[in-house]
Amino acid sequence: MYSIAFAKEAQKEFLKLQKSAQELVAIKIKELENGNFTTDRSLKGKHKGKYRKRAGDYRIIYLREDNLILITLVRIAHRKEVY
Repeated sequence: MYSIAFAKEAQKEFLKLQKSAQELVAIKIKELENGNFTTDRSLKGKHKGKYRKRAGDYRIIYLREDNLILITLVRIAHRKEVY
């Protein structure tokens, strides 16, 4: 089981989402907490070392630190704006 930490910007972005989008993102965050990374993809370029998880039209960008068992949510935004 992983611990989840929100970056301040990610927390603000999450709270700005519509209720239905918040519920979907919350389900995906629970999957991260339980260690379900099967459909996640690693990012390239300036975001190298980060991963993305798809939540409908939204993307959750996070850092996974195995030795600390911690996931830091960096951004939660619409797929057009996230990168």
